[in-house]
Amino acid sequence: MPNIKEFKFNSSDGKHDINVRICEPAGKPKGIVQIAHGIAEHSRRYEAFLQFLAENGYVAAANDHLGHGKSVADDSELGFFAEKDGWNYVVDDIQLLHKKLCADYPGVPSFLFGHSMGSFLTRTYLVKYPNELDGAIICGTGQQASVIVAGGRFLSALVCLFKGRKYRSKFLEGLAFGSYNKEFEPIRTIYDWLSRNEASVDDYAADPLCGFRATAGIFNDMMGGIAFVGKKSNIAKVRKDLPVFFIAGAKDPVGENGKGVKKVYNVFKDAGIADVSIKLYPECRHEILNELNGDEVKGDVLAFIEKVDKK
Repeated sequence: MPNIKEFKFNSSDGKHDINVRICEPAGKPKGIVQIAHGIAEHSRRYEAFLQFLAENGYVAAANDHLGHGKSVADDSELGFFAEKDGWNYVVDDIQLLHKKLCADYPGVPSFLFGHSMGSFLTRTYLVKYPNELDGAIICGTGQQASVIVAGGRFLSALVCLFKGRKYRSKFLEGLAFGSYNKEFEPIRTIYDWLSRNEASVDDYAADPLCGFRATAGIFNDMMGGIAFVGKKSNIAKVRKDLPVFFIAGAKDPVGENGKGVKKVYNVFKDAGIADVSIKLYPECRHEILNELNGDEVKGDVLAFIEKVDKK
């Protein structure tokens, strides 16, 4: 099994070092797959996926975003991007890592896989940097109505104004995640909405770098990012010939049980993006890589990448 290595690079914020986990194939790489993780988790949770991709010939790398994993000065920074422009810093860090990987492994196609918050970061990246990738996999995404997103943005801005951007609001956390477990009652843990795989849920619950209460600032940043990628004028900037693969659990509350995922898929199609595909996995919840049929999901991602690779 390929080994995981770690390195750091300087963040676009000019203050932090961004931690990266990377896994290399035994021979000449067929391509590069970069992973953008979700909120309140980190790159370690993708190690099995990194190794799977490396075993199949791809350089695979995942960084800890600002405010996550090992990209913090101390635990007080967990769940906080920046005082200003945090979302853009995180997207620009994805670009910095992309450029480094392309320089280290030249002449091969590159792909970006974004999960949950990482899916919205990926969608932002496709707007800001439309000519960088050969394909994108958007996992566990959604798109709530613009009025709901605007409301969340306004409320989080109010909390930031009166309590500060580093304030950890139980109210905002409940607003963002409070309803996610309802469909799965009676519940075993507060994280049952993540997966049917109890071992994976327990791993998340036991990890001190997962499940922390995020700051008001990061909620405001994220609402701004979701609003940004929801605008048709921004989606129009995505490269029209970019292959994009949407994947999600059919029981994922983030994607409104597939409804929100289909909405984004259709918006991409309507924007004239020619090669857009979608797959919803029956009974699967939010973290489909860690689901009971996670091997099927990994195989589908690999098939998409290899299909693009052969064009």
